Amino acid sequence: MAEPEPLIPKHGGYRKLKSFQVAPLVYDVTVRFCDKYIDRRSRTHDQMVQAARSGVQNIAEGSQASGTSRKMELKLTNVARAGLEELRRDYEDFLRQRGLPQWERDDPRRADLIARRPATADDVARWARDVKRGQNGPHGPETAATPPPKSTPSTSSTPSIPRTPPTYREIAANGALALIAVATSLLDRQLAAQAEAFRREGGFTERLYRHRRRNRDQGRNG
Repeated sequence: MAEPEPLIPKHGGYRKLKSFQVAPLVYDVTVRFCDKYIDRRSRTHDQMVQAARSGVQNIAEGSQASGTSRKMELKLTNVARAGLEELRRDYEDFLRQRGLPQWERDDPRRADLIARRPATADDVARWARDVKRGQNGPHGPETAATPPPKSTPSTSSTPSIPRTPPTYREIAANGALALIAVATSLLDRQLAAQAEAFRREGGFTERLYRHRRRNRDQGRNG
């Protein structure tokens, strides 16, 4: 015999959500980034930190609210997604305004960070040091020889072409963007699943109606 549907289902297990596992890391990395590269007295500093914090807090609050309101769960999860999107724009603006490159989504340095599955801001800092040293990504050593085309015989030695290694500002901002991309992708899937559950099962009002109807039916049959 199937268990009866609980009036208030289990809820609040946000720590098991993949999106929540990434969001605090984005927050910690952003606090470090802003303290190091953004004037603490500026509005941008506060806005970036608060946007990152919003991602964490609203995922947790949405999970807690899901017991009595799937609509509120959807709303708060979407607020978390919007906060991280705002934060993404801030990092992009930081790079653009300083003439620093924004790495492509398929950049191997981004892929390396994601593959490492960093759990703390210190893990991200170790990745950044490796990028700076040229231990991953496309830059490699600070200088590299560019060979001539194979079809053209070389008549003289080819000079080394200097390559400017990325600055820590560039690495840190692009690393944060990679983590935000992971978090927002997870939230997009989470929102889709929540919307489908809401469509299929309804919210607290629908559950309350089903409970009352079941109790009436049991009373008649008793």
